[in-house]
Order: sequence, then structure tokens, then C-alpha cells
Amino acid sequence: MKLIGLTGGIGSGKSTVAGLFRTLGIPVYESDSRAKFLMNNDPGLRQQIVALLGSESYTSQHEINRAWIASKVFNNPPLLSQLNGIVHPAVFQDLVDWIALDTQQQAPYLIQESALLFEEDLAKRFRAIILVVAPAEVRIDRVMKRDGITRDAVLRRIENQWPDDRKIPLSDFIIYNDGERALIEQVMDIDKMILHLTNGR
Repeated sequence: MKLIGLTGGIGSGKSTVAGLFRTLGIPVYESDSRAKFLMNNDPGLRQQIVALLGSESYTSQHEINRAWIASKVFNNPPLLSQLNGIVHPAVFQDLVDWIALDTQQQAPYLIQESALLFEEDLAKRFRAIILVVAPAEVRIDRVMKRDGITRDAVLRRIENQWPDDRKIPLSDFIIYNDGERALIEQVMDIDKMILHLTNGR
């Protein structure tokens, strides 16, 4: 099975691009949403997170307290690294199980969306990598509106990710989500190139 990586900085529009690939019949594994699901539903993972960050990691409704965790780890790189060391292995096993599903085996290729694809040294697992880029101010504005957080909070999150100019040379395809170039046309062009790359299998 051919696995394609999809990445981009916070607020770049990865999820929108992932949705467009789905409309073309390409299955997409969204690492962030699956990580949230596992953090909420995997008892072993929950126990490790509470041991690392405290009982405030979960709300009174027993759901992951993402805002509180973000306030703890985004200003503390070593703690963020420890959290990633707990969550990422669980997500990888979940990805392996997802790839093995019969429905995925019928697809010409699969996509894994991962915000930290390069930062976590995941590039080697993919046949090709798609990078979504957008102007910095557009990204900041999107995240502020989406998450209801301050500009400074967004900038702190951006600081934990590689800049686009470091990721572009390492990527096979670039999608520009700048409001000027149509996303669907870029996605369709890349789909055709990936099908050619993978020989349609």
C-alpha cells in the first residue's frame, strides 16, 4: 500500500485539503483527530497522560482538556517531547491497524495527515509528501478564530513547528492555500501525479 504524507503548519488548511482528497475517494488518516480520540478512549494512554501532567488533563466529563494541556506543554519543550513520546506510539499502532482494513486495501493510495511529519522524523515512511502552505498572517488569523486564543498563543504554537522554508525542499508537492489559487485544482493535479507515481495501484 502506498502511503502519502500530508502536512503543513498550524492554520495552513491541512484539514480542508484532506477533505478534498476524500471527495476523490482517497482515504485519509487524520493523526490529530485520532490522537484526540485515543487520548479520550484508551485507558492506558489516559493513565500515562495523568501521570505526566496531572488530573487536570481531563475535564469533569472525563474528556481530554486540550486547552489546559496546551498551556502546560507549548511553553515547555521537554514536557511536550515527553507527551509526544506517550501519544505518538499509540497513534502509530492505530495507523497500522487502519491501513490493514479491507476498505483501505482497495484504494489506489492512502494519505496520513500529520502536523509534525518532519519535526517527528516521519518522512521516511511515505512514498511522497504533500505540504500545505499559507501566509503567516492568514494562518494566525485562522487559528485565533478557530480556537478562540490570542495571537501570542498562536505564535507560541508556531514556534514549535518548522518554518515552511525548511519543509518545502523536503516535500514532493506544494499546495498554496493563499486564497488566490484554487485548492481543488491543485489537489486534482497532485492526485493525477500520485496515481502516475504509484502506477495506479
